[in-house]
Amino acid sequence: MHAKRTILLALAFHLPAGIAIAAPDVDSARARATSVCAACHGANGVSVANHIPNLAAQRASYLRAQLQAFKDGSRKHEVMGAIAAQLSAGDMEGVAAYFAGQPAPTGDARSAPLPNLSTSRVTIPADFPAGFTRYQSITAPDGKSLTVRFANAVAIRAAKAGKPLPDGAAVIGVNYAAATDNNTRQLILGTDGQPLPGKVLSYVAMAREAGWGDSIPAMLRNENWQYAMFNAEKVRRDGANMAECYACHQPQVDLSYVFTLKLIAQANQGG
Repeated sequence: MHAKRTILLALAFHLPAGIAIAAPDVDSARARATSVCAACHGANGVSVANHIPNLAAQRASYLRAQLQAFKDGSRKHEVMGAIAAQLSAGDMEGVAAYFAGQPAPTGDARSAPLPNLSTSRVTIPADFPAGFTRYQSITAPDGKSLTVRFANAVAIRAAKAGKPLPDGAAVIGVNYAAATDNNTRQLILGTDGQPLPGKVLSYVAMAREAGWGDSIPAMLRNENWQYAMFNAEKVRRDGANMAECYACHQPQVDLSYVFTLKLIAQANQGG
């Protein structure tokens, strides 16, 4: 205690007159932690999933250092990099102090995902892919599955005109098992040498309509876009944490939050 007090006094002695050490803004830090960080790490620092670390009771200096590393790029992570980029030094100080002050979790405790970030208004039209145009196909490295992406006419018209994608735009990815011959079980290849799509495994989608972004925290909001995952029967998987989708797409703000905007602009609607 005496050593710590001595260090603080020494620091204070060397500060210019009239300059004080600012304490973290506890209220601001709590609001940010419980509305944004909580989506993955829980409002009290107890994470929502096993692959996400708990922050409760971690040392504030450690948490602050990690946030700074994400911000300056010395530690790479798509989601945390996008979040940390929006934090000032004071923000990082406050968030670190907030989580450091939370009680350590016990056992295998987990927090529930935030309701506004684990539900969605996105649906897949019953007649899909009618009204949509295929614009990209990606085969998995093992050749056993592939993803085909489709965009609707609203998205394609805007992309071709070089305009931001407006409300009404939608992009849907269909995950397929690669088609195989019933007798030989060998992959069936198309004229391009790539596997043809077989059974639908699942869907992922992003779409936007007026007001859809209102419930999303500003640090995660992608204008009016919302995201969703679906099973093979097009039933939406509410309860899945979409916060990672929002954070991952946020750096694509200049591309309407869409990684494949240039490919959408090149889509052949007549093909």
